[in-house]
Amino acid sequence: MTGGLVIETHGLTRRFGDVVAVNAVDLAVERGEVFGCLGPNGSGKSTLMRMILGLLEPSEGEARVLDHEIPREAERLRGAVGYMTQRFSLYEDLSVRENLDFAAHVFGVPRRERGRRVAGAIEEYELGAYTDTRAGALSGGWKQRLAIAAATVHDPELLVLDEPTAGVDPQSRRTFWEKIFALAGAGTSILVSTHYMDEAVRCHRLCMLRDGRLAAVGAPSDLVRPLARRVLDVHAEPADRVIAALAELPIVASTTQLGDTVHLLLAPDAPEPVRAAEEVRSFLADAGFPEPGVEPGTATLEDTFVALLRGERFDAGEPS
Repeated sequence: MTGGLVIETHGLTRRFGDVVAVNAVDLAVERGEVFGCLGPNGSGKSTLMRMILGLLEPSEGEARVLDHEIPREAERLRGAVGYMTQRFSLYEDLSVRENLDFAAHVFGVPRRERGRRVAGAIEEYELGAYTDTRAGALSGGWKQRLAIAAATVHDPELLVLDEPTAGVDPQSRRTFWEKIFALAGAGTSILVSTHYMDEAVRCHRLCMLRDGRLAAVGAPSDLVRPLARRVLDVHAEPADRVIAALAELPIVASTTQLGDTVHLLLAPDAPEPVRAAEEVRSFLADAGFPEPGVEPGTATLEDTFVALLRGERFDAGEPS
């Protein structure tokens, strides 16, 4: 494995019958970074993570994780990797403390160390008021805290999180990400998949998957940059009629309403922004919208995501 890499894959592929869930993915995750994996349902995120962890054997390709060949040496990762699944996977009939003690045992924490590690996890994730509460009785946000406490009770080098904030409230999500960056700051490498754009933009780097293929890799700002001159904001009312009208304009790739503004992504072959804005303005005026306002907008990661879903191709490698 190259110097500072904690994950390195080459041509990693997984087939389920005739379905190719992950298709020839080359990936490199650096030590100490928060690396995100973004993609729609069915894009291969969970399958990729399971192969990286050695829980699923690849059909083709190879992977190295923490200098171990996967899946052949997957057992050696047990004490060095934490894994948090999409769904709460701890024992609901056990208490918070019992779940943490069991996790520490499974991860190979020596008996003499378990009490200290469990107590430390309870304090770190503020679970003290619930130590004797059955896990099944916790709310979604507190289940999430317990799950990450269990995944990190053995102080792993690498933490793998598969859509960890699905179904929890915004405050719990914010608290969760504060903990993630605290772990990264202490030296833990993080691989996380998410559906939330506001979470994806927090990552140091991202990979975007489409139909099992790696569509783009880079820092969030690098992934947004190609669309910087393809976004317009339209001010006209009513917004729903504006969106319906713009669907007929060939230079428009997609639209979405943001408050009283219609955020517009131009097609790849659209003219440069000034000309495109004038064309949109003229089109809307002819369609019966008096004095529509059209101005350059700010591209977001969601625009990049939409462009990928439309089948546009981005450089799947790092920017030069």
